[in-house]
Amino acid sequence: MIRRIATLLVALAASGCAAPPAPPRPQPQAVSTIPPAPPRGEPGLYLSMAAPGLQAAFGRPAFVRKDGATEMWRYDGAACRAFFFLYGAPLIVRHVETLPHGAESAADPACLTALRVEPAKTS
Repeated sequence: MIRRIATLLVALAASGCAAPPAPPRPQPQAVSTIPPAPPRGEPGLYLSMAAPGLQAAFGRPAFVRKDGATEMWRYDGAACRAFFFLYGAPLIVRHVETLPHGAESAADPACLTALRVEPAKTS
């Protein structure tokens, strides 16, 4: 009986050494896609507008984000949002986008007009 157990253990040990280890399975990579950039083009009326002029035209922004010398002002309307990116000294509008954006530009002129007509929502 002891002899059989010893023989079985030797056979198991030998079979474990004989088989090569299985290669590690590759881990699936999480795929994240970046949404496409909005089309180029900006409404010339607002480019290079100083911060006081922007506030006079649209009122107080619903949200302001400051990153160093750059600021992003967001205005919320019933059907759209406008984002004005200002930087420099003094702060000047350098880029404008709307959501949804225009078909041929980053900013929809109809959205900007609607935001100028109706008062901006402030939080």
